[in-house]
Amino acid sequence: MDDVSKQGVTESAWLNAAYDLLTESGVEAVKVMTLAKKLGVSRTGFYWHFKDREELLEAMVRRWEEKNTGNLVARTEAYAETIVEAMFNLFDCWLDDDLFDARLDLAIRNWARNDPKLQRRLDNADRVRQEAVTKMFLRFGFKAEQAHVRAMTVMYTQVGYISMQIEENRETRIANMPDYVEVFTGVRPRESDISRFMCRHG
Repeated sequence: MDDVSKQGVTESAWLNAAYDLLTESGVEAVKVMTLAKKLGVSRTGFYWHFKDREELLEAMVRRWEEKNTGNLVARTEAYAETIVEAMFNLFDCWLDDDLFDARLDLAIRNWARNDPKLQRRLDNADRVRQEAVTKMFLRFGFKAEQAHVRAMTVMYTQVGYISMQIEENRETRIANMPDYVEVFTGVRPRESDISRFMCRHG
């Protein structure tokens, strides 16, 4: 069994199992024995990859920081000729789970309520995200105060959307996005802008 644990269950498999428990039941459910049972291996295999449960949880937080915050910042910096195109680039995060994982974001926010250290990291992530969106607006000539307020509006809307666990099918959400762009930027997207965005998300 130990050989199977060492060779057959990768670090990613342990992380993915921990992700499932974290997003479904909260951080209290992420326990080594529970993970081992979920993977069908001995818990000793866990220690080939992680020193202890805390190291696993730290890896989960780093995954969240790198994926959600890292990709969001990257999308705000992606090439765009107009603020409308830039906003659509950012909106890719809300439609592509490979760029931004809303379930993980919600799980981290819930976890942070009872973990002051994690709350500080969450506050920092929110600050980094907001600053990135603010810089995006500044890049297209918005005044500093306007850029800041518009960035806060974008981020608060998305955090609220995640926290409220809005149930909305993909087609409806995509169809509403040109109106969101207009609300956030003050500029109505051209048909060509909308078409390019729709082509990306089918």
